[in-house]
Order: sequence, then C-alpha cells, then structure tokens
Amino acid sequence: MGVEQITGRHNALMTHIRKLAASRAYRIEHGEYLCDGVKLLDEAVQWHAPIRTAIFTDGVEIPALPAGVRTVRVDRELMRSISPMETPQGALFTVALPAAVLPRRLDGQRYLLLDGVQDPGNVGTILRTADAFDCDGVLLVNACADAFHPKTVRATMGAIFRTQVYTCWVEEAVALLRTSGLPLYGTALRSDTATLGEIDISRAAVAVGSEGKGLSTQVLACCEKTVKIPMSARCESLNAAIAASVVLWEMYR
Repeated sequence: MGVEQITGRHNALMTHIRKLAASRAYRIEHGEYLCDGVKLLDEAVQWHAPIRTAIFTDGVEIPALPAGVRTVRVDRELMRSISPMETPQGALFTVALPAAVLPRRLDGQRYLLLDGVQDPGNVGTILRTADAFDCDGVLLVNACADAFHPKTVRATMGAIFRTQVYTCWVEEAVALLRTSGLPLYGTALRSDTATLGEIDISRAAVAVGSEGKGLSTQVLACCEKTVKIPMSARCESLNAAIAASVVLWEMYR
C-alpha cells in the first residue's frame, strides 16, 4: 500500500479537506464529505462506505483499506490545522456522497421527518437512534443541519453509513409519503392530538420539529393527525433528539 507524506499546510489536498469541513455547497460540488476518527473509519470499512481518501497522523496504525483509497500521512500539527474537531482522533477520511435524487417510492414501514432541526449534534444523534430502532429512513426539511456536516457525521457513530437520509422540500417529502401510502403524523398539540401509544405508528412517518419552534405551519398542515409524548405537567418540552428517540422507540415497539 503506497502512503504519501504531506508536510505543507497549503498542499491542494489539505486545502480541499478544510473546504469540505467548512462548506455544504463545496461538499455537494465535489460529491464527498469528511469524517473524523479511527473508530468511524473502522465502521466505514465494515459497512463498505465508498471511501476516497484517508489521512493519518504520524504514529497512528493504518488499517486495511479498500483498494483505490488514497492514503496520506501528516504530522500532528498539520492534522490539527485541517481537522474540524478540537481534538483530532488521528484519522480523517472522505466518503462519496450518496445520490441526492429522491426515490419514486419508499419501500419501508417507518420514517422520521425532521423539520428545521438545526443543531448538527441533535441530527446526528437522531440518525444514530433511527439506526438503532430500525427506522427505514429520515427526511430532512426546512433548513435542518446537513446530515453530512462533520459534527453530524461524528454524532451518528457510524449510522450515517447505514441510514437512508433524504434532504428535500416539504412538498417533495409529503408527495413521496403519499405516493408510498404512508400517513404523516406530527408531534404537536391541536384538536386531534392523541397520546403516543394510543395510535398505531408502526407503519407511518412522524414529524419532529425543533425544540424552540416545534413543527412549522407548513408541515403541520400536512399531518393527518398529531401526537404528544406523555410527560409530567411541569415539563414544557423535550430536546428534539430525545423526543425523536421516544417516537422511534414507540414505532419500533
């Protein structure tokens, strides 16, 4: 396995890595995203993610990688200059973005729709939980955090390589769900609200909004029914990732 040694901060690959970390538009333009950490790399290899380039700090053991992966070594100072994390984990690697085209039909049973959830850590945690509870896919609408932002990817703990994620307009998501025969329920309060557990959501899509704003009026208008999570009267709301976790567990159960 040929390993390149790069020492210059202004090397073309180093500049490319910084731009991948910083810009969603750049990630889309170049069709790849950035991941951080040896453990995440192990997950990517195990799940046959399309790895393009892997960069390792001096002294870090290089694992067996698929054929064709560009392999690079850098010193610790240079790794700190290109890593999006405050504490680099010894490896950075890039993975080809999945196709952005929506399918004509969703073949699964359980889906989550995230509406304006803007924190990358929350979105990543939700994707990790969706994977744990066999959710068939997650749709992101209304300026959710990018599923392929480095912080989102890191928070998924490898679930990004196994979970179907679609970023689209509300109208596209609703049309796709209707074509697929999947009802859309929303976590919100209105006259038709039922307590989670009172209705069957084992074959459905459930919309979860941001902690601050909840569901948008646009998404709420498309929901056939709304559901609420039973909780103590003294609690006003849950963090979006926690609310999504409760919903995903109920769908799975």
